[in-house]
Amino acid sequence: MPYTEAEGARVPIRMWADPETVEPAAMDQLRNITRLPWVHGLAAMPDVHFGKGATVGSVIAMQGAVSPAAVGVDIGCGMTAVRSSLHADDLPEDLGPFRSKLEKVIPVGPRSHERPVDPRRIHGVRTAGWTSFWEGFDDLTPAVRHRYERAANQIGTLGGGNHFLEVCLDGAGTVWLVLHSGSRNIGKELAEHHIEEARRLPHNQDLPDNDLAVFLADTPEMSAYRHDLFWAQEYARINREVMMGLACSVTRELFPRVTFDDQVSCHHNYVAEETYDGTRVLVTRKGAIRAGEGEIGIIPGSMATGTYIVRGLGNRDAFNSAAHGAGRRMSRNKAKKTFSEADLAEQTAGVECRKDAGVLDEIPGAYKDLSAVMEASTDLVEVVAHLRQVICVKG
Repeated sequence: MPYTEAEGARVPIRMWADPETVEPAAMDQLRNITRLPWVHGLAAMPDVHFGKGATVGSVIAMQGAVSPAAVGVDIGCGMTAVRSSLHADDLPEDLGPFRSKLEKVIPVGPRSHERPVDPRRIHGVRTAGWTSFWEGFDDLTPAVRHRYERAANQIGTLGGGNHFLEVCLDGAGTVWLVLHSGSRNIGKELAEHHIEEARRLPHNQDLPDNDLAVFLADTPEMSAYRHDLFWAQEYARINREVMMGLACSVTRELFPRVTFDDQVSCHHNYVAEETYDGTRVLVTRKGAIRAGEGEIGIIPGSMATGTYIVRGLGNRDAFNSAAHGAGRRMSRNKAKKTFSEADLAEQTAGVECRKDAGVLDEIPGAYKDLSAVMEASTDLVEVVAHLRQVICVKG
């Protein structure tokens, strides 16, 4: 669908969602973003909704500045998927043991590995640069230096909330492994530290929303943030690579002859330097993926609505971006009050997954309609494959 232009204070808001269907609080956040003097442009994705600090599903291009809240606290959160040589007919009728093995090997929720993983023992994990990456930990802000052991043990762990690991089938019955996770606690602590640092800077004292405090180019604060940010983005990528390697190992134990294609991976909470309208800008994507022409991306739904593998169309009006998923339509607290465990069991029928109160806030009914999100994305991406999950691992 072509975008709708909503009024902003300085620049228009290009929306791939109907403004009438977006909650007022999210529209207020978007308008506040346009009031920042550094904003070059703003695009709102089809799954746009209210978020902490800045709107989820927002793509913000700034000149000479970046807002850490516009990246989010889970720096580098994103998706990884890999297609296997297995077919649906190869899977057993009872998928419970498969799920149990995945949960045993990959810690979920607050759990961590007892000791750091050895990348040399995990098939498909790149070892080049591993040592230098961890040597870079000592160069992060002193506020997180005491978190080295936790960060090392959390590499290769899923976390909780909307993070997941799934076994899926495409339209031809081919088996895929798909996961969603980010930079775990270390990314959260780095983000929160820099958000607080930005709030204290003099140039941010008169902003329409202090949550949108920015760092300015060519300042020590900006340099420190970008250094920590890029390290955390790499941590998130490595975390997914390790988990996928572990998931492939579990699959190989059960199906010794299985082979896997190359992994597809994309961030959806991050910063990148890009050029639009001849202007070099810093683009923050919070709940959005890059969808440059020909680029492969991943757009997931909920526990029962599957995932889309997509190819970007390079829509520069959207700053080469697309939705990151279905997006929530109700808060976690509201979901828990609205639905029951029986509702969860009904909505996830046919999927081997948890169906208890601990994941009730992740019930499919708490999310927007993924098919509607995809219908609104026809000028952003083209569909390569629609995957439906048969196993869903949640924290």
